[in-house]
Amino acid sequence: MKKSKSKPENENGDNSETMDNDLHELFLDELSDLYSAEKQLTKALPRMLKAAQSDELKTAIESHLQETEGHVDRLEDVFQSLGGKIKRKTCAAIEGLVKEASELLQEQKGKSSLDAAIIAAAQKVEHYEIASYGTVRAWAEQMGHDQAVELLKATLDEESAADEKLTEIAESLANSPVEK
Repeated sequence: MKKSKSKPENENGDNSETMDNDLHELFLDELSDLYSAEKQLTKALPRMLKAAQSDELKTAIESHLQETEGHVDRLEDVFQSLGGKIKRKTCAAIEGLVKEASELLQEQKGKSSLDAAIIAAAQKVEHYEIASYGTVRAWAEQMGHDQAVELLKATLDEESAADEKLTEIAESLANSPVEK
């Protein structure tokens, strides 16, 4: 009777080499998804910037647009550090959020609630990005991709700071007296 060759199993009975390779492939796929998201946002943020009414919101969007362009560069650096290639794909989640934001901007055009709508749309995007960057950063750490961990953490920190800034602006708008 021949013994079948099998790869070593970890203590959970999993094939760790296959799992590591599968996780690495998933990691690269999710990074490509994030790359698509950031590229889409570099096109969407200028429209939000143009529509924004308050100077504080305009400044925040302009600042985050510059950061987003840096996020694209950082993701390219992550791929380079891994020796991987960015897959051509479209981030359907961001595509949907951008479409929703565009519809909201149209619906709120000329209304005093326009900035509130922009903030709501932007925070939905930020929360998606925070979840996504948190996930890929954790995977990078698990796989020992130290350079990727640092690059992804920097972007995650910027996304979290952008979300906090949007919350501050929303709270200051909510506490502003309404003109009649």
